[in-house]
Amino acid sequence: MNNLQQLMQMGQQLQARITKLQDSLKSQKITASSGGGMVNATVDGKGDVKEVRLDPACVDKDDIEMLEDLIVAAVSQAQAKARQQYDEQMKQAAGGLPMQIPGLF
Repeated sequence: MNNLQQLMQMGQQLQARITKLQDSLKSQKITASSGGGMVNATVDGKGDVKEVRLDPACVDKDDIEMLEDLIVAAVSQAQAKARQQYDEQMKQAAGGLPMQIPGLF
């Protein structure tokens, strides 16, 4: 019976760490750029877009398609960085436990 209680306690501790981590993700800022820094996209730790900044030099009314591509590239890179950080932080918070525990999250 002690083992079951210990397992339940570990599960509760893990859940608390995961909840705290997920709350902190909202305040993280991850930025990526494209076009040699002409377009910068910032996302939070969950990958939600928070800001896009454009260098006025990249705004060409005759080549909107290039600007659109640069924006998509910057946002995609920022979201990929956010996913990578999220995965690393979740592994650390889980203390090496597998993250696919049914019913835990």
